[in-house]
Amino acid sequence: MTVHQGNHIVTLYPFQKRIMEQIKPFNRCAIYADMGGGKTFMGSEKLMDLGKTVNLVVCQKSKIQDWVDHFRDHYKCHCLDLTTKTGMVAFWQYQDLKAPLPIIGVINYDLVWRRKELLQLKDFTLMLDESSLIQNHSTKRTKCILKMQPENVILLSGTPTSGRYERLWTQMHLLGWPISRKLYEQTYVIWDYIENYQTGYRIPIVKGYKNVDRLKRKMAEYGCVFMKSDEFGIDLPKQQDITLRIRPTPDYKKFMKHRYLQMSDGTELIGDTSLTSRLYARMLCGQYNKDKLAAVHDLIESTEDRLIIFYNFTAEMETLRDMCINMLRPVSVVNGKTKDLRAYDKESDSVTLIQYQAGAYGLNLQKACRVIYFTLPESSELFEQSRKRIHRIGQERSCFYYIPLVMGSIEPRILQTLKERKDYTDALFKKDFE
Repeated sequence: MTVHQGNHIVTLYPFQKRIMEQIKPFNRCAIYADMGGGKTFMGSEKLMDLGKTVNLVVCQKSKIQDWVDHFRDHYKCHCLDLTTKTGMVAFWQYQDLKAPLPIIGVINYDLVWRRKELLQLKDFTLMLDESSLIQNHSTKRTKCILKMQPENVILLSGTPTSGRYERLWTQMHLLGWPISRKLYEQTYVIWDYIENYQTGYRIPIVKGYKNVDRLKRKMAEYGCVFMKSDEFGIDLPKQQDITLRIRPTPDYKKFMKHRYLQMSDGTELIGDTSLTSRLYARMLCGQYNKDKLAAVHDLIESTEDRLIIFYNFTAEMETLRDMCINMLRPVSVVNGKTKDLRAYDKESDSVTLIQYQAGAYGLNLQKACRVIYFTLPESSELFEQSRKRIHRIGQERSCFYYIPLVMGSIEPRILQTLKERKDYTDALFKKDFE
C-alpha cells in the first residue's frame, strides 16, 4: 500500500499496513495509534479509499495548514481551508460544478459549529483529527458534529479518553454504536456520590470502571483499532523521566493556610473558591518559586542542545523567555497567539516555550530530545501528547523529560493523577481481550 507524492511513492510502514487492513471492512472507524505513528497518512489514505466526492476534516487550528498541505502534496484533489470566506465559497462551488476530483474541506473545532451550513452536507466522509476533543458531549463543537449526517467517519487520536472512559461515548456514538449515554455510563462506569452541603445536592464522581473487556470488544466491533508504539516494529529510543525535588516557598505554605496572600509587588491572591485556590497554588509552584526557576536555569545552562519547555500560564512564559534572553539563548514560542518556530528550526541551542493547549498536539519536534515541564497540566491527554512531540518516528536519540516538582505541594498529587489516567488509557490499548 502506497501514498503518492507527486512523482514519488512513500511506502507505509508494516504496522501502518496492518492497521489499514484491520479497518478495511469499516466505513466508520477509529485509528487510536500512539502519537508519532503516522495517523495523518493512515487517515488520509482511508479517506481516499472510501471514495466520497465531498470530505470534511476537522482538526485543531494549529493543524489546518498542515492538513491542507498534506492533501495538496500527496493527492490529486481540491483541498480548501474553510476558515476563510473564499475557501467556504469554493467548497460549495466545487460541489455545484460536480468537480471530478475529491473535494476536501479543512476546518478547526472552534469554528465548525459556527458554520451552520455544514450541517447541510450529505453523503460525505467526516474525519476528526484528535477526536478526543469532542469527548465533552455538552460543548457546542460536539453538539454540532453529532448533528452532522456523514456517510463515513474516521476518528484519529493517540489519547482517545484522557484515561476517562465515560468520555468515550460521543466517539462511539459517531461510529454507530446505538447505546444511550445513560446506559453506557451505567454499564461501564462505577459512580460514587458526595454531598454538596451548600446546595444540598449529591454530586456524582467517577470511582472507577467495570466491564472493560466488554467495552474493548464493542469498540473493536465498531471499527476501533489500538496500537502502541512498541508494536510499531520500529526501535524508538528510550525515554527517561528525571524528577527534580524543589522546596515549597513560605508564600505557598501561607497561601494554603489562609487562602490569601499579598505578594511583594502588591498582587493579591484570593482563593475564595476551590478553583481559584487550586489555580493560585499551581502558580505559586511555578513563576513564584525562585528555587524552581533556579533549577530550570541550571538545566538550560547545562546543555547546548535544543530544549522544549512546556508551561501553562502567560506569566510563566514571560519569565522563562526573559531568562533565556538573558542567557543569550535563541527562543521560540508557541501559544494561542503565536507560533514562531524559527529559532527551533535554525538554532541547535534554542529553547522553545510551548503552552500545553496550543502545542501539545501535532508538532513534530524530534530535532530536540530534552523536555522540561515547568509546571504540569491537569489533563492526562495534554501530558501524554506533549511527551510524543520528541519521541516519535525519526527520533534517533534517547529522550529525557525533566520534572522540577515542588514537594509537599499540589504538584505531586497532580503528577500521581496523570499517571493513574495514563494507566486507564493504556488498558484500552492492551490486547488481553483477544
